Amino acid sequence: MATIMITGGTGTVGKRLTEILLEKRHSVIIVGRSGNPKQPPKDDANSNNLNLTYAQWNIDAQSIDEWAIQQADYIIHLAGAGVADKRWSDARKKEIADSRINSCALIVKALSSIPNKVKGVISASAIGWYGPDNHDGADNVEGGELTAGANKIGFTEEANPYPDFLGNTCKAWEDSIAPVTTLGKRLVILRTGIVLSNEGGALVEFKKPLLFKTAAILGSGNQMISWIHVDDLCNQYIYAIENEQMNGVYNAVAPNPVSNKTLTIELAKKICGSFYIPFYVPAFVLKIVLGEMSIEVLKSATVSSSKIENAGFQFAYPTIDAALQALTHN
Repeated sequence: MATIMITGGTGTVGKRLTEILLEKRHSVIIVGRSGNPKQPPKDDANSNNLNLTYAQWNIDAQSIDEWAIQQADYIIHLAGAGVADKRWSDARKKEIADSRINSCALIVKALSSIPNKVKGVISASAIGWYGPDNHDGADNVEGGELTAGANKIGFTEEANPYPDFLGNTCKAWEDSIAPVTTLGKRLVILRTGIVLSNEGGALVEFKKPLLFKTAAILGSGNQMISWIHVDDLCNQYIYAIENEQMNGVYNAVAPNPVSNKTLTIELAKKICGSFYIPFYVPAFVLKIVLGEMSIEVLKSATVSSSKIENAGFQFAYPTIDAALQALTHN
């Protein structure tokens, strides 16, 4: 079994990934900003697991507990300020970018200066790399899902970064972790779509209006969402560790993107049955409430999963129906 160091291990993806790794009897070191390095948070469900330890780093000071680097066989790098947590002021955009770039720089520095046995680094990125589709989401859509074969149409990993805030941030993010390859480390980058989880992220926000039996469709509702179930995402990180032939960038999205309207209505059906009222939230309202972030909420981005499928990964939740069925019946 391997020892895996995780940055951002206390986030939605990191917590679930830690659970799965521990179930597989791997050892996990979670790196965070504060706290006693070897004492887990009081609310950690895995706190009694002897295969789980905690280390510290200080991104601003570019320092990290050396023992964590020395013990790790692999590093999974998830850390970064939440893109959708706050309105995008200039200061917040700088925080989003710097948290990613500077944390990558620290990992590169640590691997180059601390004796280690790290075989590979699996780093997060995002489909914010890509721009909007050349259509409004309607061209390849039939009943809200991509028509047969159309799931292979969409942005592939070879596409250039889109010249906006998220595109530029993703480019700088990926560039800043790339030097680990010069240190002889295998690097896999997962450009992650919208993660569906009950513990945080987009799905929690989609559920809120349903407490009042209303289904909020954003903008036209035609914009395509390239999503992934949290367990499939976590298993892609593990697959990248276990399969040494994997190198470079892969899109971490499910094979069947859906429109915002389809996701919203399918979720409403799962939670409310037939007792819900759909309504559209106009684009101008989202622009007022969210500011620049509304561009991402309203953007249609159809992203291809072909490369990771061709690498042999099999999705447990390839369709939105399967994903929502699992997430609403736990």
